[in-house]
Amino acid sequence: MDIRDLEGSIVALVTPFDEDGNVDFDALGSLVDFHLANGTDAILTLGTTGESSTMTDEEDDAVCAFVVERVAGRVPVIAGSGSNSTATMLAKSRSYERLGADGLLIITPYYNKANEEGIYRHLATVADAVDVPCILYNIPGRTGCSISVRNVERLAEHENIMAIKEASGSIAYAANIAHTLSPTFKMFSGNDDMVVPLMSLGASGVISVWANVQPQLVHDMVRAYLDGDVDRARQIQIAGLPLVRALFSEVNPIPVKEALAQMGIIGANYRLPLCPMADNTRAQLTEAMKGAGILA
Repeated sequence: MDIRDLEGSIVALVTPFDEDGNVDFDALGSLVDFHLANGTDAILTLGTTGESSTMTDEEDDAVCAFVVERVAGRVPVIAGSGSNSTATMLAKSRSYERLGADGLLIITPYYNKANEEGIYRHLATVADAVDVPCILYNIPGRTGCSISVRNVERLAEHENIMAIKEASGSIAYAANIAHTLSPTFKMFSGNDDMVVPLMSLGASGVISVWANVQPQLVHDMVRAYLDGDVDRARQIQIAGLPLVRALFSEVNPIPVKEALAQMGIIGANYRLPLCPMADNTRAQLTEAMKGAGILA
């Protein structure tokens, strides 16, 4: 499936685990079905929210293959293949492409960081070697480094790099790279609390944690903006902020998995170093879900 014209709400899908810590494929299937029935425009698996950093290569491959098969071409599937090792990211990218992913999310080299040229080569090496489109992932709060404006300019010209997921939380940064946007290079918000502001700078949608629990609403917000109903999009964004804040009251994806567990879709199971929510933040999340109409 060609995803170069993709726009809308892309869910950053969680990976459900059972009580023994194994991937819960039954719950994963239910979660995929939930999104297919509720407006999600594309599914990102094995991203930050998918806890892939705690999973083996074999588990990653199994999850990617399962999601691709379950979706069966109804929406695009993007796989997060990021690593701080370029060779590892390249191997993961080739594997997910072979398993049928429609696109890849590739990240800056965390921990070792690299200089500007190293970051460019890290990302361009993968884009050079695969045939599916790549989305850059800028999230300096987790990686310790950012894609410079100059590198965005360079990478935006690459024929196999279609977009950037901008998750720095900085409107100024988003504004500084907005001039690179074109029909062949898009931006997606990586922050659920600033989707509409980034769309005002030209973003084509969001790669969303929030969409895990309210997929139709997040789709409707993005669609409203794209269709010119800015007021409706703004209303949804503002009304959703209490829930979004609760979903990030602890490190992602701890709260969103708890929220899905309270909805009865998955279990609130994690792999260390992630662990269940504290009682006070769990209570706040429950109240926010009630306020959003998700729980009675």
